[in-house]
Amino acid sequence: METLKVSTRSNPNSVAGAMAGVIRQSGVVEVQVVGAGALNQAIKAVAIARGYVAAGGVDLVCVPTFADIVIDGEGRTAIRLSVEDRSRGRRSELPLPAPVDAERAPSDEDTATDADEEPASALAPVLSGNGHARGTTPPSS
Repeated sequence: METLKVSTRSNPNSVAGAMAGVIRQSGVVEVQVVGAGALNQAIKAVAIARGYVAAGGVDLVCVPTFADIVIDGEGRTAIRLSVEDRSRGRRSELPLPAPVDAERAPSDEDTATDADEEPASALAPVLSGNGHARGTTPPSS
């Protein structure tokens, strides 16, 4: 699998063109990034590449993973994006979400999260005495 390395200074249009070329040739490309700026450029490139290959019936998806790498003798954590056609079937090991019944209105069980079960006191440390988050100022009237 070909790996494209993207940096903060990478041009998203150029990366998207390279992605599209590799996808057309082999069906999958791996993109490796280190840092938020590089990830931002890579995600923009994925969005642009989707447009490049859509006319050919390719629906790109992006699967992120972490990777431990070494740069100049220093250990770093990289993010690797596996970019592929949705129909390739590599994601078949992931469970699909349950189908939603459009005829039935959502119940409380459908929308419950762990946060719904948190007591209100769990939020108290976040708020200051005036009801606003610490470090923020209330909007002026």
